Amino acid sequence: MRCERPAIRRPFLSLGRIARNARCALLAAGLAWAGPAVAAVSDGFPPIFGTRESQSATLSLFPKWQGAVTRTIDESRLADEPCESGIFNRCHLREWMAFIRENRGRDRRAQIDAVNSYMNDKRYIIDPVNWGIPDYWASPLQFMMRNGDCEDYAIAKYFSLRALGFHPSSLRVVVLQDMNLRVAHAILVVNFGGQALVLDNQVRSVVEASAIHHYRPIYSINEQYWWLHRM
Repeated sequence: MRCERPAIRRPFLSLGRIARNARCALLAAGLAWAGPAVAAVSDGFPPIFGTRESQSATLSLFPKWQGAVTRTIDESRLADEPCESGIFNRCHLREWMAFIRENRGRDRRAQIDAVNSYMNDKRYIIDPVNWGIPDYWASPLQFMMRNGDCEDYAIAKYFSLRALGFHPSSLRVVVLQDMNLRVAHAILVVNFGGQALVLDNQVRSVVEASAIHHYRPIYSINEQYWWLHRM
């Protein structure tokens, strides 16, 4: 487990503020982020930890997520940069792409397991120490270079599976409350054949969501939509 020191972890936002933002978004006009075009498909996502969910295309409430998505796209230009330049360079991109190539021909479940294991080997570092600010959502390359905290693991796993060909409709970054540790947390959930599989930096193996009873999701998000979760 990476998050063995819960006393120094903190929520991304207060739960009250998250809930208020979520309710506002459900009333707002649906203005989806203008990112890469993706097909509008019915995802048939299984219930996450038994919750009911309301969908919205208003992603403007989540600038940290949008920033991570945009940086992930922009960082493709690093392929032409020398390894010595800047903080993030083509060597970090090369390392990530080498991992993707090694796993491209494997079956889907093996890819999920490989991504979870590979990213979980990174070191857990809280944002105030890593970035000098209370909360920062890193791109995969930033995470590869500087490690990160729970949402950074989830984001790196999300985009690794996207690079392996997973459709965004099968992937969600889930922000939740850990009822045991009494802290906010983030994970990746993958819809795999109708099963909700959890990729969690606190758990070494991929597990089914039905096996976890102490997580209460607040919202989940991908490139197309976000969902408010209720018990």
